[in-house]
Amino acid sequence: MIKTRGIAHFTIPVRDTARAEAFYRDVLGCEVIQRVPRPAMVFLKTGEDFVVLTESKGPIGSPPEDRHHVHHAFVVDEAGYDDQLAYLRSKGVEILFEEDRHEGIFQGRQTYFRDPDGNVLEIVGLRNPTRK
Repeated sequence: MIKTRGIAHFTIPVRDTARAEAFYRDVLGCEVIQRVPRPAMVFLKTGEDFVVLTESKGPIGSPPEDRHHVHHAFVVDEAGYDDQLAYLRSKGVEILFEEDRHEGIFQGRQTYFRDPDGNVLEIVGLRNPTRK
């Protein structure tokens, strides 16, 4: 068995890396670390984690009937959750679904929405952080 120690990054497929970079940088506050021209990729940092936006010609986004099950979740401070949610709305981001989980691994308020390419994202204000 391979003994993994964590996640190096996750990759999100996008049609236009410049448009996606602007969204992830300006709306979600990710830091741009590197841009690669071919294949078009943008490496971002959020907290101690990394996200790679990669130009894709294949299917992007989840189907409408799967409105939030396949997604990427970003942790926000629980105390500032309402401000973060208000900011999303001020940027015209359509909210797909909201919930407040009191059971399970990721307890806290959660909001699901789409990036410009239709990928479902989540912000979560964790009440029980599984890591520091």
